[in-house]
Amino acid sequence: MIPQLFVEKIDLGDGRSITIETGRLAKQADGSVVVRMGDTMILATAVSARTSNPGVDFLPLTVDYREKFAAAGRFPGGFFKREARPSDSEVLTMRLVDRVLRPLFPDDYHAETQVMIQLMSHDETVMPDALAGLAASAALAVSDIPFYNLISEVRVARIDGKLVINPSREELEKSDIDMMIGASMDSVAMVEGEMKEISEAEMIEAIKFAHEAIKVQIQAQYRLQEAFGKKEIRTYEGERENEEIYAKVKAAAYDKIYAIAKVGSAKHERGAAFAEVKEEVKALFTEEELAADGDLVSKYFYKTNKEAVRNVVLELGIRLDGRKTTDIRPIWCETDYLPRVHGSSLFTRGETQALATVTLGTSREANQIDSPSEQGEEKFYLHYNFPPFSTGEAKPLRGTSRREVGHGNLAQRALKNMIPADCPYTIRVVSEVLESNGSSSMATVCAGTMALMDAGVQMVKPVSGIAMGLITDGEKFAVLSDILGDEDHLGDMDFKVTGTADGITACQMDIKIDGLRYDIMEQALAQARDGRLHILGKLTETIATPRADVKAHAPKIITRTIPGNFIGALIGPGGKVIQELQKATGTTIVINEVDEQGVIEILGTDPAGIEAVLAKIASITFKPQMGEAYEVKVIKMLDFGAVVEYTAAPGNEVLLHVSELAWERTENVADVVKMGDVFQVKYLGVDPKTKKEKVSKKALVPRPPREEKKE
Repeated sequence: MIPQLFVEKIDLGDGRSITIETGRLAKQADGSVVVRMGDTMILATAVSARTSNPGVDFLPLTVDYREKFAAAGRFPGGFFKREARPSDSEVLTMRLVDRVLRPLFPDDYHAETQVMIQLMSHDETVMPDALAGLAASAALAVSDIPFYNLISEVRVARIDGKLVINPSREELEKSDIDMMIGASMDSVAMVEGEMKEISEAEMIEAIKFAHEAIKVQIQAQYRLQEAFGKKEIRTYEGERENEEIYAKVKAAAYDKIYAIAKVGSAKHERGAAFAEVKEEVKALFTEEELAADGDLVSKYFYKTNKEAVRNVVLELGIRLDGRKTTDIRPIWCETDYLPRVHGSSLFTRGETQALATVTLGTSREANQIDSPSEQGEEKFYLHYNFPPFSTGEAKPLRGTSRREVGHGNLAQRALKNMIPADCPYTIRVVSEVLESNGSSSMATVCAGTMALMDAGVQMVKPVSGIAMGLITDGEKFAVLSDILGDEDHLGDMDFKVTGTADGITACQMDIKIDGLRYDIMEQALAQARDGRLHILGKLTETIATPRADVKAHAPKIITRTIPGNFIGALIGPGGKVIQELQKATGTTIVINEVDEQGVIEILGTDPAGIEAVLAKIASITFKPQMGEAYEVKVIKMLDFGAVVEYTAAPGNEVLLHVSELAWERTENVADVVKMGDVFQVKYLGVDPKTKKEKVSKKALVPRPPREEKKE
């Protein structure tokens, strides 16, 4: 018997709708739903362990999103025909959902929890990542897992001045806004996206528009929860507490931490001072007490530390490093730091430093995207590396982390719309974070801008970025410009904003509290603009405009378009012609067929080599015009004429017949022309009798008058 199905519908107001259903699939999970829009279907499940692991003092939450190739009727690429490691786009979707869900679980809930989302059917007109947050929250809504504040996520775009929820990929290409918003009924929790130089007011408008759509989706989840039968939330063992220990730790540590925090100091100096206070606190307890309750002492010390540091900001307006709330840390920059890369720069802001490099290539180096929901390529992409030494730590290296993928994507989106549409290069930017104490992703944007200009990429405008923080006690609040790592960790918001002098190009916001007011968001954006422009000024002091050309050792790229019927001649049998040409000229030649035309990319460092390739292309595609005169060179002597080569198109040969050498009868070809002679001929088209091309030397000189016969 087919189980009863419970379905709720969400009307998007433009003829489209989303349905959420539960009760049929994956019933052994604590909660499971299928979300459908068009023919796109997503299954989301939520499972949480009944007990917590001893000693775990955090929520071990895993959010996993996978796209099945069968969903799009496709086979996985590569030799191993099975979905394996997640793609970058899947990782980015996981992060989008994780960042909204994680803060909304109870603070003392530490059971292993998995939210798994998978694309089961793909409709090309529906982008599935915009449905993942809704599916995850709905799965939790029909479970007994402690999760009290339902959420949803939507994509918002602006097409021809009109805001649209969850556009298709085709529609998104016409938009100047692409933002994902995650929120509860009460407040926005996450924002991420890219924009084409929009204003702060326009960004707020888009967020508010998205939030209204999210409220409708959350109401549908509550209706589904009620219809399905709201489960009683499971009981769980919360964190162990001891008010006496807390009071003792706070009494011993608060004033000392407050005093350290208000002085202003460097990261390691401050860390050492806090560690010394912690040792003094631990000395107040016996070895037996520490053995039994040492975890509580550490927990309460952290809690006291957080409270004291936050109060220094709220009460005195002084930050851990001594700055005021609007101050930006000292900045120094340098370009052309690495002598043999195509472009490089160093950006250092306080104790955060990024070294960016740029590599230029042909379309062959484009980043190929092959997933069930998207196929294509990127001619501009950015990779971000965050080694453990950047924070003075020694940690195992386990491949590229989700954080590195996310931060790299943010910086890429910040810069990509400032790359000219007619830029012939494929561009790879790599950011190596060498020091980190707050907002290395924004340092990456700044370093990337300078490295691109150093490489001679003709950026439309330079881009800078800044990370904003927030500390609030519910009544008072302080918005912090250019946050430290500790301020991110102890604060209530991490709001990264990038842009040019004329508008915002990308953003990423994570809120760690409920109920962020829009007036605070507006102040943060206004303060961010001031800080962003200050940083932009420092960048342009170092390099004001892009280099006029690429560096001498960097490859130059020239593009040419030829008729499609000449592509085969340029490639040659088995690629012989193009391979020999690349070897002889030291160039890389890439040919793409576009609209029955051959688009040729020539990449090389030697101008002479590039010119030789251009000459060969001109030779292969050379087509003389009827009646036009051309310079030729004799390359072979024959009894019945001379073989001549067009000097403008080496390799293009034609027979100059003996009858076309001169108006007078020519008995011996050598009497008129010799090997190596250079002269002009007239092109007479194709001889209808021989079906061969015909040229004439005599046609360019006046015909002598005929001699009259003597009587």
